[in-house]
Amino acid sequence: MRKVMTRPRPRPTTTRPPAGRPPTRTETRRTPPTPPRTPPSTPARKPTPTATATATPTPTPTPSRPIPAQPPPHPTEIFAERLVLVLSGQRPMHWVARHIANTAFDELARLAELRPLCTDGHRPTIHRIGHYQPHPETYEVFARIATGSRLRALAFRLTLGPDRRWRCTAVETEERLA
Repeated sequence: MRKVMTRPRPRPTTTRPPAGRPPTRTETRRTPPTPPRTPPSTPARKPTPTATATATPTPTPTPSRPIPAQPPPHPTEIFAERLVLVLSGQRPMHWVARHIANTAFDELARLAELRPLCTDGHRPTIHRIGHYQPHPETYEVFARIATGSRLRALAFRLTLGPDRRWRCTAVETEERLA
């Protein structure tokens, strides 16, 4: 019997880093921003020879430590994200249709109509994901989903098909008290 608890991976930020933090590797490879354009009515100033001789180039920031490569996400984490997006109404049902097998599709369609993870305008977040592997080609997954002040449970089963793709074969949600 093998039971594993994992934490959801932090989502990559699309905003700039805070001023005190050194830039990450991807931030140092960005192209420098283009300088602002001067209006055509204002004549451009020519630098004096003394100003260019004394100016020092600004050093480019380098990360203080190398960024470790992250392993690819586990199939349980990918499917948990997908199911949360469908059950909260952020994505349509057909978005995951090819990853759902047999009766699980009907159950997910029934749950998606009820939108169990869409309450009070809060976006659901995955707090914890764990899985149990009863068979080498099967995962039984459980996740805690927070929507505002409520904590809900999501459980599903993943099975590896003959085409070596993971498919969801069962889905359940249950409301928990915070």
